[in-house]
Amino acid sequence: MLKERLVSAWSGIPVLLLAIVMLIVPVVGIIVAVKGAEFGEKPVAVIITWILVWITDLICLAGFFTVQPNQGVVLTLFGKYVGTVTAPGLRFANPFYTKKAVSLRVRNFETSKLKVNDQDGNPIEIAAVVVWKVVDTADAMFQVDNYENYVHVQSEAAIRNLATAYPYDSHEEHQISLRGHTTEVAAHLKREIHDRLAVAGVEVIEARISYLAYAPEIAAAMLRRQQASAVIAARQKIVEGAVGMVEMALDLLSQKNVVQLDGEQRAAMVQNLLVVLCGEASAQPVLNTGTLQH
Repeated sequence: MLKERLVSAWSGIPVLLLAIVMLIVPVVGIIVAVKGAEFGEKPVAVIITWILVWITDLICLAGFFTVQPNQGVVLTLFGKYVGTVTAPGLRFANPFYTKKAVSLRVRNFETSKLKVNDQDGNPIEIAAVVVWKVVDTADAMFQVDNYENYVHVQSEAAIRNLATAYPYDSHEEHQISLRGHTTEVAAHLKREIHDRLAVAGVEVIEARISYLAYAPEIAAAMLRRQQASAVIAARQKIVEGAVGMVEMALDLLSQKNVVQLDGEQRAAMVQNLLVVLCGEASAQPVLNTGTLQH
């Protein structure tokens, strides 16, 4: 596998000044040679020499290239990788080198909304934002055909694989879900995309889910399911609190000898307190005007 090899190139300003001079000098030489022909001299060889120098100088102009900040220029000679120039500015190298610029800047994109099935088989729609940059220009240029398209395709493949690894919602206490554990899911997504893109010389800086929803065909049913789960969880909390309050009330009555209750009376008191504490509507009090038993 090819690895990036940094090379230096000549500063382009001095070479450009020399090239301009060498474009002017042959013209002057040709003019002088033509004037010398008027005095019987034979300047053909001199003129041909100056023409060759001028053509050579024109060819050398192809060796100039510009490197932008946070950019690398990959140099190849007849299909052979020579190296990468990253020093910004006007540069000069062999005019026969093929020069291709590769951006080293941080880039990001958002994937399209993908419809996939989660771990439970429920159809969901998911999209993610991926932040990435090229860290090895040789791998980016020569290991894959089009590294930008490769990043997009492999990112979407990783998102599909991620969606099938987790349920949309967790049904157990320690189960990781796409909706409830965004940090863990983002770390998994970043790691998987990075592993897929390493061959292209790309580093993934961040990957995070940007859109997550049930597919339209089951969204209404899943909303009712979520509402039912919320009601059940709320009822569970209410019952736990009510049982604790009843237990506390019975203990206080017993400790302070306010009233002595037998088993049947304790059961009736527990029933009444649970009705009052767990009921959705406010309880209507009924006053007992007789004895405790009647």
